[in-house]
Amino acid sequence: MSDTDIETEDLEADEPETFELPFTALAERLDKVLARLMPQHSRSRLQAWIEEGHVRVNGHAARVRAKVGSGDRIQVWPQPAPETLAFVAEPVEFKVLGEGADWIVVDKPAGLVTHPGAGNWHGTLLNGLLHRYPELARVARAGIVHRLDKDTSGLLVVARHEIAQTHLVRQLQARSVKREYLALAHGWPDAEGTVDLAIGRDARVPVRMSVQQPIAPKPAITHYRTLRRGRAGEAPVAEVACRLETGRTHQIRVHMASLHHPLLSDAVYGGRPLAGAARQMLHARALAFDDPASGERLAFEAGVPDDYAAVRRAIQWQSGEHQ
Repeated sequence: MSDTDIETEDLEADEPETFELPFTALAERLDKVLARLMPQHSRSRLQAWIEEGHVRVNGHAARVRAKVGSGDRIQVWPQPAPETLAFVAEPVEFKVLGEGADWIVVDKPAGLVTHPGAGNWHGTLLNGLLHRYPELARVARAGIVHRLDKDTSGLLVVARHEIAQTHLVRQLQARSVKREYLALAHGWPDAEGTVDLAIGRDARVPVRMSVQQPIAPKPAITHYRTLRRGRAGEAPVAEVACRLETGRTHQIRVHMASLHHPLLSDAVYGGRPLAGAARQMLHARALAFDDPASGERLAFEAGVPDDYAAVRRAIQWQSGEHQ
């Protein structure tokens, strides 16, 4: 076996793209040569094809760092990008709380990604919607109007056709869609208040959003009301109802952290896993919007999931209640 050989499954039967290197070519790394020969593809994607056995040199599967040069024959079987395969129907578990001719209201479980993206191209709510409602393939984003973070549970609305989607998006823009969340947070916030701080990408940590010198900030308003106060061991905690006027990425998480009351187990924004919390304690419990066809006001509520309820029971509330 040569230094370019690796074990591999049989390559697909489709015709490959073939390159014959001139006899004057100097020896260089395979991935570097391919990046020059196929500039329309990123180097990381080409490296992945090599590692997965979709590239052969002189008839043999090759390694990324293999040297190629004078007279070598390179065959490449281009693979579709992950994002081109993301919008496919897949069986995914989620609850539907209600549906009409124009809309579907979903109770998303914590841990389920709403929409395919980097690192999560399959097994998302969108894939499940396409499986359960095949007609959504004709609607942008399978009708998804707004999103919830992966580890946030609760309600969101999906449009069943393009006209309904436009109507619901306009309601969101007009701030007439009611969205209320329950959260378990560190400390004891004021009885009620409003956070009106623009949110944008954190300049230092790309996975975070921020209200402190953010990149490309957008207006964001969150109203909150403290429902009760208690302790997890010695640590003060509170249950808070939050109502959104806007829908920015991580909005409640960022705004509560800005008040020095991050959500339990929200490590990205300083939350600790008290009372057995294993994910950020945030649940979208109420949703209301106008029916796109009739104009009737529709309202839905979703009870908290089991893990949220278990954390809530583990907290010693000032009232003495354990829910």
